[in-house]
Parts: sequence; structure tokens; C-alpha cells
Amino acid sequence: MPCCRSAPPATAGPRAPTAIGVGFVGVGGRCQAHLGIFNKFRDQRKGAVPVAVCDIYKTNLEIAEERTGGKPYHDYRQLLDDPKVDVVCIATPDHWHAKISIDAAAKGKHVYCEKPMTRTIQEAQDVVDAMHKFNRVMTVGVQSMADPRWRMAYDRIIKGDIGHVAQAQTQYYRNSDVGQWRYYKLTKDMTPKTIDWKMFLGTEFGLAPDMPFDRAVFAQWRCYWPFGGGMFTDLFVHQTTHMIAAMGVRYPARVIGAGGIYLEYDERDVPDVATVVADYDEGCQLIITATMINDHPIDEVIRGHLATMKFTKDGFEILPQKLKSGPGGPKKDEEQKGEYVDCKPPKGPDADTEALWLNFLECVRKGDRNTLSTPELGAAAFTTVNMGVQSYRNGHAVFWDREQRQFVAANDSWAKRWEERSKKRGKPNQVIGWKAGDKGSLLHPPDYQKLAGAWKNGQDPATGATGG
Repeated sequence: MPCCRSAPPATAGPRAPTAIGVGFVGVGGRCQAHLGIFNKFRDQRKGAVPVAVCDIYKTNLEIAEERTGGKPYHDYRQLLDDPKVDVVCIATPDHWHAKISIDAAAKGKHVYCEKPMTRTIQEAQDVVDAMHKFNRVMTVGVQSMADPRWRMAYDRIIKGDIGHVAQAQTQYYRNSDVGQWRYYKLTKDMTPKTIDWKMFLGTEFGLAPDMPFDRAVFAQWRCYWPFGGGMFTDLFVHQTTHMIAAMGVRYPARVIGAGGIYLEYDERDVPDVATVVADYDEGCQLIITATMINDHPIDEVIRGHLATMKFTKDGFEILPQKLKSGPGGPKKDEEQKGEYVDCKPPKGPDADTEALWLNFLECVRKGDRNTLSTPELGAAAFTTVNMGVQSYRNGHAVFWDREQRQFVAANDSWAKRWEERSKKRGKPNQVIGWKAGDKGSLLHPPDYQKLAGAWKNGQDPATGATGG
């Protein structure tokens, strides 16, 4: 969307020979934060400068050119041919992310791509492969990955501080009286004369079906399946990325997606209430839930057998579990006391985005592909939430096929596997999903549990006696 024209104009001054030149593709909406950061970097001589801007909407392009002094391009392929461009920042609608990322890598450019990394699961795998093939540095723009909370939480988890991780939950709640994403304004100057509609759709590249020009589709594309995944991929991917990083898992084994359009009947495709439940071979579960019609949140936590990790604005608390031999019950808030870890996240407007950029640029200079938000992590997070989309739309649970790197329809094998594992707790290596050295259940059965077992031929399995 057009930014405010009150932003002071910038001039393209000479850049140092070692400065990294950045080209921006898709300069509306979210990209305004990136442009502001790079004008700041240039003024502070941080070794990175905006050199090119690209958009298919004339108004956006003119404003970005005025704001940055970067050379304007209508077609991203021309920007990729610009020798001054070392890094490409992709902030287009989701359906263009994969193609531009892969084309940029093939042209020798490093890539900062806004989340979600792609629109489809296959595209996510293709981007990961391309970054390996062309040995390019890539960061997926999940700005929360610049927050040290998730790395510090992971360090505590792998030390065993909360025991076996069983379940995690995260959320992204919002509310609006106009409907989510309908607050992106439609303007009269949005016409086929100012917008290259065919290029926006990308139909000739197989990116979206052909359809008549529509201002709402252009400006509010997040509401429609051909271009994105609604809250699943626009919002859930934020939370999923940092949660799986903290938990130490990646691709889920089984996913169910639920929800519906329960209030926002405004011709949108995507639901206003949604939940994804992801189960992992490691023996844990992640719940991602939200509604766009109420903003009251739930706690963001990771639950282990020995303690709960509860995330706060600046860090997390480790709340120990008091294990009892009885059934116990849920704790009240006033009963929850434990260790608080202050993680000192970046502070200020767009501070996390700036920190993510600084890490990425340093990795570009070093040729280090291990950024704070790698494409491998991005693909795993996106796959998780997009499997939720597939489940929601197709009406069944889905499995992740690790060999084929694609989702498949689920069957009854998931429950059977865990039931089998429960029956063979003393023989871990005979059961799929167990790791060498896993001793089975972490419980401490009471002595009377020795009296359990099936009686065969009338014989007590505990005493050997027959009869009753």
C-alpha cells in the first residue's frame, strides 16, 4: 500500500566499495519498515545501502524511489541483472516468494525473504534446494528470531531443565471491526493503468489463476487462497518458527487443521478462527491457535514433565512441576512460582527486524549460511502451518513423508504406533520413533502396579498362583 508521502526524500549518495547493495522487490506495506532501516544504515555508514527498488504498482514504486534514491525497476528480473545489487529483499505477496528467491539465487544474489517463505510446501523445498545449489545466504523475515529468548530456551531444554517436552502452545489473536486485512485501503488510483495486473497474478509463470482486475484482491490478497494462507501462513508462521526453534523440533509427523469463517462474511476465502495441532515423532505436540475476531490471548508455553517454560515479553519463567502419586489438578496463577530468565530482547520500533538484518548482512560478509532464520527452519515452520491448511480444506489429518518431502493423507498408524510403544517400553529399539538409549517411560510405577497383567490359564502373573 502507498506509504505516507511525508517521509523525507533521500538521495543516492556514493557507496563505499565494500558496502552491500540491496534491491527491494515489492515496496508497499511491510517493505516500508525495511526501507526505513536501510536509510538509517546508510546514514550510519553500516556498510549496506539501498540501490534499487521494484514494484508493479506505479504509486508504490515512485514513493520508494523518492524515499531511498534507489534505481526504479518495474520488472524484478531487471533488478536481478543490476550489478550493484548484492542482496534482494523480497516483500511481495506470498505467491511470488519462491520464484523470486530462486531466480535471485541463480543470479548470484543473497536473499532476505519476508515470511512466509513460500506459498506451497513444494516451493519451500525448492527454495531450500536452490540456496544449497547456489550456495547463497538466506534469511526468512521472521523478526522474532532476532529475539534471544528462543535460543536461550532451547539451551535450557537440551540441558534437561524441564524434562521430556510433551506439549507447547502458542497463539496470535487479533480483532477488527472491518475484518482482518480489510484495513489495507483501496484507492481510486489502483487501476489497470497503474498496476501491472498480469504481472501481479503471475499467471504466465503458473503462480495464480487468471482473473479480472480487482482492487480488493490486489490490496487485500491475504484474504484469498491463490495468494496466501490467511492467518495460517501470515500469522501462525511467526509463532511456529520460534517455537519449534526453542523446542528443538522441525517437521511434524502428523497435523490437523481446524476452524472456519464464523463471523467475517465479506467474500474472503480464509477462516477467521483456526487451530493447528502438530504431533512430532520426538513424542511431543505443538498447538497453534487464534481468532481474528477476539484479541484475548492464551499463554505461550512449553510444557515438560519436570517444569513448564512460560514466555513473557522480555524472557521466560521456568515453573517446576510438583510430581505427586495422585491425579493432581491444574495450578492457579498464584501458585506458579519459579525461576525468571531475562533475555533482553531488542527494544524499540522495528528493533527486532533491524537486528535480524544486521545478523543477515554479517553472514553475507562471512559467507555463513547459518543465519538466525535459515531457509531450512523457514521451510519446516511453513510446512507445519500449511499442512494445517491442507487438513482444514481437505477434511482429514495429514502426515509428513520425510523421504518424499511432501504431505500425504493420514491413516490409523499414528495411534497404533504409540500404543505399540506403550506395550514395549522395555524394548525401545523395536519401536519406530525411539532413539538408542531411550529407556522407555519416565514414570515411577508404584509397587502395586506389579499386580497388573493378564491372567493366563487362571494363573496370577504376579504370584504364580492359580484360582481366585
